Order: sequence, then C-alpha cells, then structure tokens
Amino acid sequence: IGRHLCPILQSRGWKVIVWRHRDELPDETVDAVVNLAGARILGPPWTKHRRRVLMESRIGTTTKLVQWMEQRARRPAVLVSASAVGFYGVRGEERLDEAAGPQPVFQSEICRLWEEAAQRCSALGVRCVLPRFGVVLGSDGGALPAFVRPARLGIAAVMGSGRQGFPWLHIDDAVGIILWALENQIEGPLNAVAPGLVSQREFQQVLCDVLRRPLWLRVPVRPVRLALGEMSQLLVDGQYVQPSRAVQAGFLFRHPELRDALDDLLKH
Repeated sequence: IGRHLCPILQSRGWKVIVWRHRDELPDETVDAVVNLAGARILGPPWTKHRRRVLMESRIGTTTKLVQWMEQRARRPAVLVSASAVGFYGVRGEERLDEAAGPQPVFQSEICRLWEEAAQRCSALGVRCVLPRFGVVLGSDGGALPAFVRPARLGIAAVMGSGRQGFPWLHIDDAVGIILWALENQIEGPLNAVAPGLVSQREFQQVLCDVLRRPLWLRVPVRPVRLALGEMSQLLVDGQYVQPSRAVQAGFLFRHPELRDALDDLLKH
C-alpha cells in the first residue's frame, strides 16, 4: 500500500518521510502520520515465537510511534493506523459493520491490541482513524498474484464449502480511503473493504471467468486445519464485512464490484 500511497501524497503537495521500524523517528515537524507497519500474518506457522514477531511488529511499533508523538512540541493532527478485518474473528455468514466486537482468537486479539495502542494518541489531541483492511488486491504484489498463478494454470480451487466471506479491496480504493481519512474529520474504526460482498467461491469464480479458465477443484478444510492450526482461519473461515461508515460518510469507491476490479487489475 505504501508504494502506491507515497507518490500520490507527493503529487498532492505533501512532503513524505518514510519511516521503517528500525530507523530513528524524524525530528522535524510532522502534520499527519500513516502507520502501515506489520509483519505478514499469513506465512510461517503461528508458533510462540512467530506470534511475538507479529505482535511486536504491530503493537510494539505503534506504541513507539505514539510515544514519539507524546514527546513532540507540536503533534501531528491525525494518525491513520492500519488494522484488519481479522478484528472480527470467526463469524460465519454474519454481516459485520464497525459496531461488531472482537473475539477471543489470535487474529482478533492482535487487531484489538493494535488498535488500542494507536488510540492512545487520542489523549494527546491527535485524531485517530483505524482502517480495518480486507484483502487488498493489486497487480504488483500482495495477495492477488498468489490467486492468479494457479488460476492461469487451470488449478484454482474453492476452499471447503466456499461460503466463507472474502472481504476485498482494490489497491486504488485502499489508497483512496487513507487519503480520505487524512483529509476528512472522521475518526475511529473504518472498514476498508469494497461494498460488493462476495464469498470465497464467488471470488474464485469471478477470477477464473476474467482469466477464462475453469474452476473445478475443491480443497477439503480438514487437512488445511491440521496443517496450519489456528492460522487456517485466515483461509477457511473469512468474514462478511460491510464498509458501513465509509459509505454513510460519503466515500466513493472507484471499484465497488469485484468483476470490475479484477478486469482493471488483470487487463494487462
């Protein structure tokens, strides 16, 4: 997201300072902060060590950032701090808006603590926005290439029943919602997902249609759960998340429907 966001901010006249968690935080005055820190959650197994890495990369980094704000003579006006739809945990086919709460599972707990760390900036007079991102789809990285490769080979597969929610967002709208959050007086949690809700099966079917490939395989859930443990929730459970606050507050999605989004991303 950051690679797409920075040049657009610069084109709008912002001076952009990129901070990585191993760097020293800047000494100069900063008007706004966008926090996208966080190790990739779908990757190595969630061992105790891996969970510590995931927690530190999110909560530790965000805590350090808020502490830096506290020490500033002039604090930023706004912090846009990324979270994820994993906040909602495992909810079946329930439709979820920003009023839905967390659950006692790891993906939910890590998002809850991540958001709490960011929201401490509110006590400093800094407006805090928490975009809860779904699966961000971009042609140059992220999750989409991992879905496209097997689909092009004709071996795309439905995971389990395929009825689980697949909350997604075009990269242009991921950048757009951050810019909108910076420039408008909205605060608190904000579901950063497209309004066109789809299931995992529907996502795979539309992808295969766009690529003109068949969809015929199904991966049974049990071996995935046995192999990946709790991390399998990211693949086989999903959430149906609605961007209620963004829609109500007037954010205009460039790609609200999946077929249009995939046509745009895969047209080259």
